[in-house]
Amino acid sequence: MSVRVKICGICRPEDAAVAVESGADYIGVILAPGYGRSRTVEEAARIFEAGRGARRVGVFVDPAPEELAATADRLGLDVVQLHGGETPELIADLRRPGGFQVWKVVRPRTAADLLEAVTLYAPVCDGILLDGPGRASGAGAGWAGSRFPWDAVAPVRSRVPRGLALIVAGGLDPDNVAAAIACLAPDVVDVSSGVEAARGIKDPDRVRAFVAAARSAPADGASALPSDLRRTH
Repeated sequence: MSVRVKICGICRPEDAAVAVESGADYIGVILAPGYGRSRTVEEAARIFEAGRGARRVGVFVDPAPEELAATADRLGLDVVQLHGGETPELIADLRRPGGFQVWKVVRPRTAADLLEAVTLYAPVCDGILLDGPGRASGAGAGWAGSRFPWDAVAPVRSRVPRGLALIVAGGLDPDNVAAAIACLAPDVVDVSSGVEAARGIKDPDRVRAFVAAARSAPADGASALPSDLRRTH
């Protein structure tokens, strides 16, 4: 099975349509306010409608449980992606309504960082998303398009439980995604700025090239995600 592809930071309906036409499995919209690619729930609804056929990912930073549940229900989210300082206890509360998967973003610098994240979050999450250093902000969130040290993390890839999806983001683009897949054997690769013509505007040729490069790369991972994305604990 090939690695799955997520196009994130989508700001326009037409870019969601391009992502789906290119073969992306997931489209992501930033629903946390205050960032350069943030979108309202109403804007996100139009984006997801234009991207019908792809799974819907909403990106949040330290959301309140009630707000997240209402937004996930309104948009029919398949995945909730958490970019803030959410604790395992909070995540357990966030996912109580069910109906969606939870991916927790971590920013590893060493193998020990990844193993610590797995220990913390595997009991309450469906996936761990590895990202590069974020810009300084209220919750340490940010979408800077920077890489984490792949080689430092790769030796412990096999210690990520098979039931926990590994999503790789941070500085990916059409030219390096195959190398990331070869190094880390992720279940999903995630790109935002690496396929943009300008902030918030996707370049259709780069989107197509990214999906094609990911699809052509050997995939030893790509098995942790269940076929039914709406499973609950």
